[in-house]
Amino acid sequence: MALELWRPRLMRGPLRELEREMEEMLGRLPGWPWGEREQVWAPAVDMIDRKEEIVLRADLPGLDEKDIDVNVQDGMLTIRGERKEEKEEKKEDYYYAERRYGAFARSLTLPAGVEADKVKATFKKGVLEVHLPRAKEAKGKKIEVKAE
Repeated sequence: MALELWRPRLMRGPLRELEREMEEMLGRLPGWPWGEREQVWAPAVDMIDRKEEIVLRADLPGLDEKDIDVNVQDGMLTIRGERKEEKEEKKEDYYYAERRYGAFARSLTLPAGVEADKVKATFKKGVLEVHLPRAKEAKGKKIEVKAE
């Protein structure tokens, strides 16, 4: 989960979403008071809960495996990385870019029973996949219910 500066929200419901979109759009325009801030991004993450393991997938397009750091410590999985800014300069044409760049870090609390020393990570076609195997005692046991 990415941290974001708290700002009070005056709008509720559908207007809140419109407010967020307007802030995001105006925030990219140079010259606006809030438009000069550093772009912040965080990868989208899926977690799949399987019997034998938990699999985390993170979309990291445009990165190489050398740009990514995966760490498990004290029950937390942290993914860090950095996407370099691609600069393009045009004199007379309009140039617009929405791609996010910069450093990111995502930390997720792991459920009890993950064997931290057996975690494995792979990176293929822009998708990071982290396999978090469960300890034998954490896999659970199905209990048969008998009628009396």
